[in-house]
Amino acid sequence: MRGRRISAALIALACAACAGLPPKQKPVALASVAPLDGVEADAGAEWPAKEWWKRYQDPTLDRLIELALASGPTLATAHARYDSARQSVRIAGAESGVRVDADADTSRQRLSDNGLFPPRLLGFTWYNLSDLGLQVSYTFDWWGKQRALVEAAVDQAHAAQTDRSAAALMLESSVADAYFGWQADQGRIALARERAGLVEREGGITAARVKADLDPADSTNRADVDLAAAREQIAALDGSAKLRVVALAALIGCSVAALPPLQGKPLPAVSGRLPENVKIDLIARRADITASRWRVEAAERSRDSARAEFYPDVSVNALLGVQSVDVGKLLEYGSRVPAASAAIHLPIFDAGRLKARYGAASAAIDSAVSGYRETVVAAARDVASQASTLQQIAAQRSQRLMEVDATDRLRSSAAARVRQEVTDSRTELTATESWVEQRDALLQLDAAALSADIALQRALGGGYESPQESANTRSTATTTTP
Repeated sequence: MRGRRISAALIALACAACAGLPPKQKPVALASVAPLDGVEADAGAEWPAKEWWKRYQDPTLDRLIELALASGPTLATAHARYDSARQSVRIAGAESGVRVDADADTSRQRLSDNGLFPPRLLGFTWYNLSDLGLQVSYTFDWWGKQRALVEAAVDQAHAAQTDRSAAALMLESSVADAYFGWQADQGRIALARERAGLVEREGGITAARVKADLDPADSTNRADVDLAAAREQIAALDGSAKLRVVALAALIGCSVAALPPLQGKPLPAVSGRLPENVKIDLIARRADITASRWRVEAAERSRDSARAEFYPDVSVNALLGVQSVDVGKLLEYGSRVPAASAAIHLPIFDAGRLKARYGAASAAIDSAVSGYRETVVAAARDVASQASTLQQIAAQRSQRLMEVDATDRLRSSAAARVRQEVTDSRTELTATESWVEQRDALLQLDAAALSADIALQRALGGGYESPQESANTRSTATTTTP
């Protein structure tokens, strides 16, 4: 009867402890497609490869990105976060295992003359006490609290690892953008010097005409202003090129002198097309989206652990030890002091701490879900922006080519008139200067298109693919696509 009363009391206490248990929540449903409906862009392109920058076929760029990935300082923080997350997984796993502690202790103590056992009764005043023991303890994870904590730590480690991939992609694209920006500056510097030579020749003709009293003296001043403006443009472009070299060195983490030799080359052409099913597959191709999903899952596991805290904890402990007042007899069979115990922890009243922890875990899920949705929308906006930019540049470039051809024809006509001695060479020089300016404008468009293409490769994930997300999105595509 006494055992039944104890069992009934324990059951009543357990029911009281679980009275405030929150209901089990369903898994969060996350968006499986990116909002890219209505984006006008040509399709049919391949998804970026893992080493996507090799599509530009530039060995110097390959070497720069290789150096950046090997020693770039911007990756250090991402590496540190990943290492910290890995250690958190080890800590969470260790908390859920069996704990074994070894203890050894020896002490010497004097008995009080006025204590419970006076020395005159025991026959001694000082005594030694030595203990040697091995304690084993284990808490049963019947409700999955520790398991959920371990899974949450693993999900956070996955998120940190994915963040490292996103940081590497950002570094790769930054190096490529700075490198091709330098290439564009070199092409524009060459055109600016060509234009400055034309302006200088035109100024020489103007000075000769002023000296012969064929033109007013102010013509010389205007020629000087034009020449100074042309030389100013050269200086500005040269400064821009130097700043890009400094940026490259900072991205790689070396001095400017340690960079590989850079040589001016024509810019590569770009297509500006999007892959097929981009709105479906983009979820699996973006590292930042995958990291956000891992954080949502980690938050869900943390909420499961917080919910499991409402259940009672059951633990067992065992002690194998020896104790003796005589060190010489410590290891004798009679000195053994074995012990075993079991404990139940019932959270009956805790001033609302459990509910507060569960509420905080639920709020963390809401925050993670909002972050995921924001990341998906930002990814779609990034892809749409770069695709639209490339489409706009392509339309502008077709018109600019027509202007380049027209100014080239005007230059040829002016050169023919000069050969026929119908006019002086200033007409040809002016037409050639206009032709150079149109070529410069075309080069700027090509540079903008290449920069947008690099940004598009980054927006499309830069070759990243999550196996888990890829399987989810493909199954969604199979069920939703007619």
